[in-house]
Amino acid sequence: MDPLRRAAILITAITLPVVIALVVLVNVRGADDPTAGQDLPADIEGAAPVRPEDLPVLELATPPVTPEAEASCPDLMGNLPLELAGEPSRRVRSETPFVYAWGEPPVVLTCGVERPAGWTVGASAIQINGVQWHVDTSDPDSTVWTAVDRPVYVEMRLPAGVDSAPVTALTVPLAEALPYQEPTPGP
Repeated sequence: MDPLRRAAILITAITLPVVIALVVLVNVRGADDPTAGQDLPADIEGAAPVRPEDLPVLELATPPVTPEAEASCPDLMGNLPLELAGEPSRRVRSETPFVYAWGEPPVVLTCGVERPAGWTVGASAIQINGVQWHVDTSDPDSTVWTAVDRPVYVEMRLPAGVDSAPVTALTVPLAEALPYQEPTPGP
């Protein structure tokens, strides 16, 4: 028998029972926990879970809807997660259906924004999971990430102090919903 095949069989023979034992242990432990699946009071967990209905409606000013946004944004909006980086979605009131938010302070996605002012020839972009982002840190209260390689610009506004985890989490749904398009920086 081939030594590599023998090693693979041996590793599988050892690893598989350990994985099965862990799965059984986790399921049995979860079944014995009378609080499993329940929201625990704040004094037990340290903080009460935030529910979307507990958050106030977020009033947002948005750009006018363009034909490009009308053609592209519905696919993205239908592909967004209800929870993002551990934060629940929240209710939004705006002039367009192409805006979505999560958590408090809110992380806000707006589909169909104008090209960012700083996205010019020579400006750098950050690529995450195949999506190119222009990052604007000029506002001390937020960081604005704008996807610049899709049929429409998609903006993610993150509160100051929030890392790029929400942007990273949204790259896959964004790439699935909106096809790649060669970026076109301004002059």
